[in-house]
Amino acid sequence: MTESPSARLTRKSESNFYYAFLTLPPEKRRGIFALYSFCRDVDDCVDEEDGGGEAGLDGWLGEIDRCYGGTPETELGRELAETVARYPVPRSALEDIVAGCRMDLTQDRYETFADLRVYCERVASAVGLASIEIFGYSEPRTREYAVELGLALQLTNILRDVAPDAARGRLYLPLEDLGRFGVAEEEILAPGTPRSPEIGRLLAFEGDRARGRYAAAAERLPAEDRRSMLAAETMGAIYRELLEELGRRGYPTGGDRIRLGRPRKAWIALRTAARVYGGV
Repeated sequence: MTESPSARLTRKSESNFYYAFLTLPPEKRRGIFALYSFCRDVDDCVDEEDGGGEAGLDGWLGEIDRCYGGTPETELGRELAETVARYPVPRSALEDIVAGCRMDLTQDRYETFADLRVYCERVASAVGLASIEIFGYSEPRTREYAVELGLALQLTNILRDVAPDAARGRLYLPLEDLGRFGVAEEEILAPGTPRSPEIGRLLAFEGDRARGRYAAAAERLPAEDRRSMLAAETMGAIYRELLEELGRRGYPTGGDRIRLGRPRKAWIALRTAARVYGGV
């Protein structure tokens, strides 16, 4: 079978999600590849110089309408249209993803965690709510699981990407938390600034907040849907290990971006499958 453009993009991106997606049967895998590629393309609208910015996001809103109407105009749109025709992916979830990325064009600070949560729910929890419609589930509570897991994954991303986000002038750590630990914005945003012990305590606090969301997700996953959520559980396990690796290294804010190697991610995927199917 010829590899679809969205499958090729997902594989070449070396995303932590790729190994989770491999646990799905081919039909569902095709759908999740299309969704992932849509998310990447929308994100590129605001993160890449040639991404199109507002115009690019508006273009995707129009393409979402055409996908649900069965008249997409782009190659990726055709794959996405096939996905939303086959699975009950809420249009509102895709629109929320676009709205979340649009926030990156207009907002680069978040005063409170409640403010940041709105952003995280749009760019991450909405992806989870779309994904579980492809995975399949029987218990409504699984939607709460998707929201909490999305928050956990995004908070992990924020901790991993403090430096590259700062290079774009973005600070996702809530300003109320900086104040609590006596950290000035410039200490994080200015390259080459010596790192204070207060920054370490701030980042450890944020790491514990992310752990809390992983725990909340685990509490909300009904036993009846554990197996159908294997891909989501694998994503969660890989990102949780990434969070712990960040913690072991003291939550670095410089140097190379921390990644987990392919063998390690493959092992986590196998271990998660054993846990899910073993009922552990």
